[in-house]
Amino acid sequence: PALLVRKSIADKVSLTGQLYVDAVSNASVDVVTTASPYKERRNEFGLGLEYAVRDANITLGLSSSKEPDYKADAFSVDVSQETFGGMTTVNLGFTRGADKVGQKTIGFFDQAKHWQYRVGVTQILTPKWLASANIEAIADSGYLGNPYRAARVFGAVVPENVPRTRSSRALNLRAIGDLGSRDAMRLSYRYFWDNWDVKSHTFEGGYSRYVGESFLLDSFLRHYRQGKASFYSDDAQVQNTYVTRNRQLGTYNGNTLGGKVTYSWRKVPGQYEIKFNGALELLRYRYSDYTDLRSGGAYSLNASVLQLYVTANY
Repeated sequence: PALLVRKSIADKVSLTGQLYVDAVSNASVDVVTTASPYKERRNEFGLGLEYAVRDANITLGLSSSKEPDYKADAFSVDVSQETFGGMTTVNLGFTRGADKVGQKTIGFFDQAKHWQYRVGVTQILTPKWLASANIEAIADSGYLGNPYRAARVFGAVVPENVPRTRSSRALNLRAIGDLGSRDAMRLSYRYFWDNWDVKSHTFEGGYSRYVGESFLLDSFLRHYRQGKASFYSDDAQVQNTYVTRNRQLGTYNGNTLGGKVTYSWRKVPGQYEIKFNGALELLRYRYSDYTDLRSGGAYSLNASVLQLYVTANY
């Protein structure tokens, strides 16, 4: 289940509480080929406070998640400031995270820390178009691997070993336009790079349209392409200090087709509104240099993601 409650106070303060339960019923392919399937639950709690001061919004957030072998806590602060008569919005943000990493057989054994800095600008270009540019910098330190994952060196299975520091950057460009007939389109591009030599590109296009007074339809197509980390290898032929077989650090590409329907069930302006939401995503990923040990061929992933939720404002 997922539950979010937001309460406004005096039109200046907004309080948010969130509960999210993630039930996992199987391991990822790079773990299940050297370990075994499992079942576990991750419980996440979040608190947020948003305060409006003239043309600025200040947001504070706390989150905590717990599962049998991993604990994560984070604190974030974001400031959004409108300038030039509301034509330009500047966003600044910071997040500090601290994790405890463990393994079921031996308990918690290490820690990981995360620092995330972000800045962005949103600009109204015309009465129908706006554009935004956002950049994010992340610094990670501590245990950044997976105690359940193994690598291969000369065909032999060995524990993976990754650096204990990682520095990454991401740049996102986005444009949204009103097409004039109760519909809109959006385009975005994201570039990611880090000091592990991972580079990726994400392209996305979407289209939204109102149908009647009750339905909002939304669709999108996303393409993702990534190059491998410098110490990634499907089966290393050289013994190096660092080695991993984490497929997420390999070379792969993927496509996602998604659609969403929002139905306004009941609405009384100024009093309440109830909406039903349904979303479906179809994903297809192909890995160029990761072998599925169960079949001996290149690994690929086809998946579908279904979301159903209700929103009520009153």
